[in-house]
Amino acid sequence: MWLLYASGAAVFAGLTAILAKAGIRDTPSNLATAIRTIVVLVCAAGMVLVVGSQGTIGQISGRTLTFLVLSGLATGASWLCFFRALQLGEVTRVAVVDKSGIVLTVLFAIVLLGERDSLGFRLAGIALIAAGTWLMIERSVAPAGAVRRAGADVPDQNDDDGAPPPRLPARRQWLFYAAGSAVFAALTGILGKVGIEEVDSSLGTAIRTVVVLVMAWVVVAVTGEGRQLSVIPRRDLVFIALSGVATGASWLCYWRAMQEGPASLVAPVDRLSILVTAALAWLLFGERLRPRSLAGLGLVVVGTLVMLL
Repeated sequence: MWLLYASGAAVFAGLTAILAKAGIRDTPSNLATAIRTIVVLVCAAGMVLVVGSQGTIGQISGRTLTFLVLSGLATGASWLCFFRALQLGEVTRVAVVDKSGIVLTVLFAIVLLGERDSLGFRLAGIALIAAGTWLMIERSVAPAGAVRRAGADVPDQNDDDGAPPPRLPARRQWLFYAAGSAVFAALTGILGKVGIEEVDSSLGTAIRTVVVLVMAWVVVAVTGEGRQLSVIPRRDLVFIALSGVATGASWLCYWRAMQEGPASLVAPVDRLSILVTAALAWLLFGERLRPRSLAGLGLVVVGTLVMLL
C-alpha cells in the first residue's frame, strides 16, 4: 500500500512545481510560499478532522514533537529555496536538482535508520541519480532570454530596489537555491520519518505545516514582502492556491507512505514526480531539454527504478 501512496505523492508533487512556477511570475517567492502554506494547512487540518486524530494531540511525546518541529523547519527552508529557484530558473532543471536530494535521503536512511536491505541496489541507484543530475546541470543552463520566456524574473543589472547585481551570475543563482532546497528536503524526510512513528500521519503533517507557516510569514515580515500582499495579481493568487492544494495532497500521501514503508524506497518513488514536471513544463512553458539533459533525466529515472528492485 505504501507504493500506492508514494506514487500519488509523486503525481501531486509534479503538479505542484508547475502550478507554483505559473503563480510567481509577478509575486515575490517568499510571499507566495507563505500564502501557499495557508492552503496546505487547511488541507492538512481538514484531513485530521476527517480521520478524527485531533483528539490524540495530548498523547504526542516530547521526542515526537521535537522531530516534527525540526522537520517543519527543514521543510520551510526547502520551500523558500525552491520557490526562489523556480523564479530564477527553468522548472525542469530546478525540479531535477531539488529531487537530487534523494541521494542524501537514502544515505541518511542507510546510516541513521539502518535501512540496509539490498544495499548494493540502493547505492547503485543513488550513483545513477547523481550522474543524471550532473548531466542536467553541467553546460545546460538556458540563456537568460529563455529563462525570461519561461516567466522567470531575472534582473539584468540592478534589482527592483536599485541594489547592485549579486555576485553569482543571474543564470546560476537558481542552482544555488535549488541545491539548498535539495539538502533541506533530505533532512525533512529523515526527521519526518522519525517524527511520525508514534503519531497519525495526517496529524503529523498538520503540525509540521504550522511550523512552516510561522517560519514563512516571519521571513515575509523580515523581507518586507508583506507590503505587496494587496497587489498580487488574481491569476498568480489562483495558481499559488492550486499549488497549495497539490502540495497538501502530495504531503498527505507522502507521509502516509513514509509511515508504512522504508524511507529509502518511499523517497525515490516520490522523486519520480520529475517526469510529470518535465512533461508539463514542455507542454505549458516550452522548456525543451537538450540531448544531454534528456540523458541525465533518463539516468535519474533508471536510478530510481534500480532502487525499487
